[in-house]
Amino acid sequence: MSSVAASQHQRTQPIVLTRRPGRWIDGFDPENSDFWRTEGRPIARRNLGWSIYAEFLGFIVWQLWSVVVVLLPAAGFTFTSAETFWLLSVPSLLGATLRFPYTFMVPRFGGRNWTIVSALLLLIPASLLAVVVGNPETPFWLMLVIAGLAGFGGGNFASSMANITYFFPQREKGWALGLNAAGGNLGTSVAQFFVPIVVSVTAGIGLGLPLAGWMWVPFILVAAWGAWRFMDNLSSAKADLAGSAAALREGHLWLLSLLYVGTFGSFIGFSSVFPKLLVDEFPEFAAVHVGAAVVSLAFLGALVGSLFRPLGGRLADRFGGARVTIVAFAVMALGAFGILGVLALGQFWLFLACFLVLFAATGVGNGSTYRMIPIVFTARAVARREGDGALVARRAAAALGLISGIGAYGGFVVPQVLNASQLASGGYEAAFIGFGVAYLVLLVITVVVYAVPRASLDGRRI
Repeated sequence: MSSVAASQHQRTQPIVLTRRPGRWIDGFDPENSDFWRTEGRPIARRNLGWSIYAEFLGFIVWQLWSVVVVLLPAAGFTFTSAETFWLLSVPSLLGATLRFPYTFMVPRFGGRNWTIVSALLLLIPASLLAVVVGNPETPFWLMLVIAGLAGFGGGNFASSMANITYFFPQREKGWALGLNAAGGNLGTSVAQFFVPIVVSVTAGIGLGLPLAGWMWVPFILVAAWGAWRFMDNLSSAKADLAGSAAALREGHLWLLSLLYVGTFGSFIGFSSVFPKLLVDEFPEFAAVHVGAAVVSLAFLGALVGSLFRPLGGRLADRFGGARVTIVAFAVMALGAFGILGVLALGQFWLFLACFLVLFAATGVGNGSTYRMIPIVFTARAVARREGDGALVARRAAAALGLISGIGAYGGFVVPQVLNASQLASGGYEAAFIGFGVAYLVLLVITVVVYAVPRASLDGRRI
């Protein structure tokens, strides 16, 4: 019997799980069809549910400053526009950086254990934010440090995705990871919708802006308790440093990372600055229509981007990831140039509509680009005649984690490009010209490298 056949035969044998103290599970094998139908699926879905909730809160904390910076002037703070852009940027900078070590925390400490720790870490930026925004005398450097700590929430994405991948069989990983990612991304829109309203409603009773941090503390404690009570650690979750090293040597990892900076980086970057852009460009409209209500409209951007991400993955499955990504970049370029034109007109609703088109395209591009990653690595392995399927799968999984971290740096780049444009010209027009041109360049890269059959990719259109 061949090794592959033996492996398939073993995966039909009955499995007896061994449970150890600390909710450790030995012998969990989702690829065993009998085990999956009986015990595996309920365990996996329970862990997925609490993982989504914890990651959802991570995104909320990560993006709290996107709303808070807009509300600071009313609370007595007098930071410059450039300083507020830094407050928007540093959470993404630290969050993107933390995604790399967070990826390896699950194999080191266990998925349940690390979810408890990573959830409790969210208490630090949420509580400190609540403290400092209550004192207009807080120096900028301290605000910047505390804003950076919100990056703990951004790191949660990597460990959450790494954990869930061990619970589901290969045929259901895409669905499970898609739900996990979309549930997390929705946290941005929830924060941007509720924080301005809660702050506005409670300002008259002396609470106001500090509630932007305090209001999430009970939910974070529930996430930590839920992970402790209901989640599991899998002994089968192993770190794959060799797979990561091999992925880093692959040139396509860096090209795909560039595409993901353009899609996900744009999504998280524009999500963080959208409330500020609405107030900066339409101050009179905001004053007439109640500032909190106008700021809350910013939630629509993150909501649209989050909801369109699964659609991008589904379209990529049907039409090919490269084709969908090309269309996404084309629409993103049209959205950027459309915003450029609307800035001159000063029409609020047109500005909002163009931005929602841009957000929808980033969501589609997120899903399609992410779907391309395992396909590209598989095609490269076939072209190089690498027959070890397990090695290829590990390399692709490592690439998913690495690219998700690199892509998140777009959340730092986008606000800083807008900041540079404002400092240089007093407006954002130059930034949107740059964004539009960048999307067209990424479109060309996608056409040349992935839409045209290449021998290095086994002659495939990706």
